[in-house]
Amino acid sequence: MKTLVISGATRGIGKAIAERFAKEGINVAFTYNSNEEVAKILEKEWSKKYNIKAKAYKLNILEPQTYKDLFKQIDEDFDRVDFFISNAIISGRAVVGGFGPFMRLKPKGICNIFTATVNAFVVGAQESAKRMQKTGGGVILSLSSTGNLVYTPNYAGHGVSKAAVETMVKYAACELGKFNIRVNAISGGPIDTDALRAFPNYEQIKAEVEKISPLNRMGYPEDLAGMAYFLCSEEASWITGQTFIIDGGTTFGCKE
Repeated sequence: MKTLVISGATRGIGKAIAERFAKEGINVAFTYNSNEEVAKILEKEWSKKYNIKAKAYKLNILEPQTYKDLFKQIDEDFDRVDFFISNAIISGRAVVGGFGPFMRLKPKGICNIFTATVNAFVVGAQESAKRMQKTGGGVILSLSSTGNLVYTPNYAGHGVSKAAVETMVKYAACELGKFNIRVNAISGGPIDTDALRAFPNYEQIKAEVEKISPLNRMGYPEDLAGMAYFLCSEEASWITGQTFIIDGGTTFGCKE
């Protein structure tokens, strides 16, 4: 049975992706930061409901080097790694100085966002690739956002890190292809999650998205889960080094 490793899967986009893979009969190794109680509930729920093995692991995404120890734990619980999805994000105090107007940005906040987005992807992908080589290949994905394409108030720190991780995806794809490992990114428009609701201008963002999207709504986590599963399937076997935009038409600004 194949195994997915995904960071940050106790809520929002990560949870939707993990459950989609579980529905398809794929084992799920997922991380959490502070929601241990929720993680344990999901372990039991997914294992029983979908007849797969699900196990949660604590991970501080601001310490990406700990991925190495995390994967050693995963090795003890699962016999292979087929898919890795870098999804976890940071919020709260960790992004102070990184989330805000340009003139208020601070190096520490920007560095924290970069660490959680780019460095964590790199280390997690490296550890995954080592294991994928042993089983003939696999798929690596990074979650991104359209905040690096369209101006979003207070989002400069995040937007720049998303642009960086999308470029890192291309480099990883070029170098890992010889091992039959495909690497892609999924760039979501504003998705209605707890993380977005924590933004002080959430209501403004929601109203603006509903206004400019021809579909008249924000995106849902499940809107990204389908693309994640497709990119990990054999139907996407010749797709690598790409970023797929799932934005409800908001990036182009379709509405008149």
